[in-house]
Amino acid sequence: MKRVLLLSSLAVAGRAQQTAMDPAGAPARSIAHLGLFFLALLTAIYIVVITFALLPLMRRHRGIDQEPLEGNHRPSDATETRMAKRIGLATVATILILFGLITVSVSTSKATSGSPPRPDSLVVEITATQWWWSVRYANNDASRIVMAANEMHIPVGRPVMIRGTSTDVIHSFWVPNLQGKRDLIPSRTNIDWIQADRPGRYRGQCAEFCGLQHAHMALWVVAEPPDRFEEWYSRQLQPAADPADPVRQRGQQVFMDYACVLCHTIQGTQAAGQVGPDLTHLASRLTIAAGTLPNNKGNLAGWITDPQSIKPGNHMATVPIRPEDMQPLLEYLESLQ
Repeated sequence: MKRVLLLSSLAVAGRAQQTAMDPAGAPARSIAHLGLFFLALLTAIYIVVITFALLPLMRRHRGIDQEPLEGNHRPSDATETRMAKRIGLATVATILILFGLITVSVSTSKATSGSPPRPDSLVVEITATQWWWSVRYANNDASRIVMAANEMHIPVGRPVMIRGTSTDVIHSFWVPNLQGKRDLIPSRTNIDWIQADRPGRYRGQCAEFCGLQHAHMALWVVAEPPDRFEEWYSRQLQPAADPADPVRQRGQQVFMDYACVLCHTIQGTQAAGQVGPDLTHLASRLTIAAGTLPNNKGNLAGWITDPQSIKPGNHMATVPIRPEDMQPLLEYLESLQ
């Protein structure tokens, strides 16, 4: 099962990488530069230390007669003075290096946490739950608020404010290609900023151990050109379309008759559950179960039938759907674009 999940995740990722060494935005670029600076400096220090440690082994021993000793086998005053100067210089150099590292670290932290001056910043509210992400696009106009889950679309070149919180334990929001880590704490809202300078799919994840399925709590950030983002946003504002054929109509009725309706919301229907992800546009998402599986009909059937075998410990109820009802239900869910 673990191998299947790994292959599925790779299939979703395609060429997308989850790495801080491939920055796609200004905050991530500052962090990457800091990491490279640390790597170069500490590598140089390591080489210097090892060199000085090996030098005595490569030098020919001068012999006891060439080292004047005073009483009680003490080295000469000249030798002690020379060693004291070397130790003093090494101590001063160490202090200066540590001070420099602290300075550049604080400077990078300020650069990555400072708020962009642009007034057109997009505001996205991220709520972490064991083990999935609720995504809400805030707007002063209530009719333009968009709800999503485990997937966030952003326009290229536009700052995005992340308002993050948690409903249960401490989680951590981390999209390495776009920004550093930000802890999400229950009853507290933390602010972060991300910005993508180029289109792409960037995988994020929870970076704070939060329970059994911590490793299966991923989030995809899809950066798109502004016009494509606006098209996506307009589609997300629309309620779910009414099923047009008898099979999907039957599937909608199955959804309403079973416990699905108690946990999930589908805009435009009577389903208004607040426990699980909003499913209004489920079929348009890349994955299901917070990045655990690619979003296709087969995986969706397996998830509905036995979610505990795929993601043990998750809070998705196992719903005993009759075999003859499963196919219509899948057809209906696949129509939620």
